[in-house]
Amino acid sequence: MSRLKDFYNKEIKSQLKSKFGYTNDLAIPKLEKIVINMGVGEAKENAKVLDSAVKDMETITGQHALVTKARKSIANFKVRQGQGIGVKCTLRGEKMYDFADRLINLALPRVRDFRGVNPNSFDGRGNYALGIKEQIIFPEIEFDKVDKIRGMDVIFVTTAKTDEEARELLRCFNMPFAKTE
Repeated sequence: MSRLKDFYNKEIKSQLKSKFGYTNDLAIPKLEKIVINMGVGEAKENAKVLDSAVKDMETITGQHALVTKARKSIANFKVRQGQGIGVKCTLRGEKMYDFADRLINLALPRVRDFRGVNPNSFDGRGNYALGIKEQIIFPEIEFDKVDKIRGMDVIFVTTAKTDEEARELLRCFNMPFAKTE
């Protein structure tokens, strides 16, 4: 069992239960999935860039990545329908907890001038979105083999009903939220 999942089951569940007064254990918020998305706009000129992005995504997540394709042709963006324009990966179960552990404890502290993540990036339904500017903050990525630095979006999907519950869940996971003034 992953370290973070074990920590959730042993300590976080009881903390959330006492703070919010849940009577049913199934009502306690938990992580449902983590979706990682990497937009690769330059793939419209060079298809090999997409292969590099897929390789980076699979190295970071430890799971097969899916190439996202354009739904419509847009002449102004020089994009045709069905053309690969991004990479995404959905993590669940053990891999999800392992990725969250690596992101929170290893990758985010490696960001230059890091002051914490935005505590207001919740969507109103208990999900949290986080933008990362460089994929090289992950220890699995070898800096010498990176062709281009790309950003990615990481979305934490929880079973929480409100943003307050989700914020407390992520705070218990040691998510480094920035101090609000």
